[in-house]
Order: sequence, then C-alpha cells, then structure tokens
Amino acid sequence: MRFNKDKRRALYLGRKNVRHWCRLGGDLLESSSEEKDLGVLVDSQLSMSQRCALVAKKAKGILGCIGKSVASRSGEVFLPLYSALVRPQLEYCVQLWAPQFKRDTELLERVQRRATKMMEGLEHLPYEERLRELGLFSLEKRRPRGDLINVDKYLKGGFKEDEARLFSVVPSDRRRGDGHKLEHRKFPSNMRKNFFTVRVTERWNGLPREGAESPSLETFKSRLDAALSDVLWAILL
Repeated sequence: MRFNKDKRRALYLGRKNVRHWCRLGGDLLESSSEEKDLGVLVDSQLSMSQRCALVAKKAKGILGCIGKSVASRSGEVFLPLYSALVRPQLEYCVQLWAPQFKRDTELLERVQRRATKMMEGLEHLPYEERLRELGLFSLEKRRPRGDLINVDKYLKGGFKEDEARLFSVVPSDRRRGDGHKLEHRKFPSNMRKNFFTVRVTERWNGLPREGAESPSLETFKSRLDAALSDVLWAILL
C-alpha cells in the first residue's frame, strides 16, 4: 500500500513525550500540535475545548440559517429541523470528544437553549420547562444516555477472541446477580478518567439489572429512558 507523505503528520501526545522522530519509509514526518481524524479535531494535550468551540460555532451557524429561512416558529416545524440539522452537529462522535470542563459543557448547551427559546410560545419559560414541553433531554443528559446505548450495542454484538476488547467484563465468579458488570479501572489522571471506556463503566454498572439485560436495543432504550429519573441522573452524571 502506498501512502502520501504530504498528508501524514506526527502528533505527539502528552507533556512528557520524548518526541522521537517518525519516519515514513526514509522520509521524516512533520510534527503537528493538532490534527483532524474523521472530522474530529484532536490536539496533543487531548483537550477537547477547541473541538467544542468549533462544534458550537458550526451548530449556531446552522441554527441561524434555519431562523432566517423558515418563517414558522411552531414546535411542529422548528423542532424537526433542529433535531435533524443542528443537534447532530453537537453529538457527532461525541463519545470521543465529550467536553471535559464545565465551560465547554455550557458552550454546547447554550446552542440548544437558544433553539428552544426560538420556538413560538416558549420564549418566556425557563430552559427546563421548555425541554419538558418539547419532550427533550438536555445535551448534558443525552451524552451519558448515548454512551450507555453505545456500550449496549458493543456488548450485544459479542466479542471475538482475535480482536482487542474495549471493555473487560467482570468474571462470573465475582458477579452479584448482574451478568453484565464491567471492570472499572482507576487512573490518577483526570484526562484519562474522561475517556469513553473509563467514564462509562460506573454508569453502566449503576443501571438496574433489567436494563443491562434487555433483549434488544429498542427495549434497552425504552427501559433506559424510564430508569433515568432525577435520582438516577445524579448517579450517572
């Protein structure tokens, strides 16, 4: 297989990286502080703040275009447009780049706040009431929901012995009733704690047994939504 050297960069991760020279064949690769991979911006410190800023900017631009081009502000018209065109920008591959800091979380949430406030009859309601009227979750709550759905998809797809496993299932002799508990690893680094495969294990293990053992994805989603009461949200978040 031939590779184009001009399209290859070396991205050194971490502050203590010794930055050895990387070669492609006999050619040295240029270093870079940030690169896009499948549309997701990753920097050398694995900080997702810049990614969050870019996502919020693009989503606000699309929301502004909708506001200028669509005369109706009724929920029946505006909500499907938001759900189809704006929210996917805020959630594309979010398992990889989920915000690490409160300021980034609020930056993304502000886009949905603005969208719900643009809808007719909801302008003067608090944000939480607007969400209830529209049947929406906040983005902050949708992210752990999406994490859990992706874990269910992965686990129900089965493991192959010759492939690397994202998760380690607790051995059967250590389980207490629930056959789908995941091993939870602890790391001193806050950055590592935010990795999808680390942050999601406690949330998954905190689910009721009937949720984790759902026979299908659709059943899992319905049981998950039913289980995500305010009390359980406090645990999962």
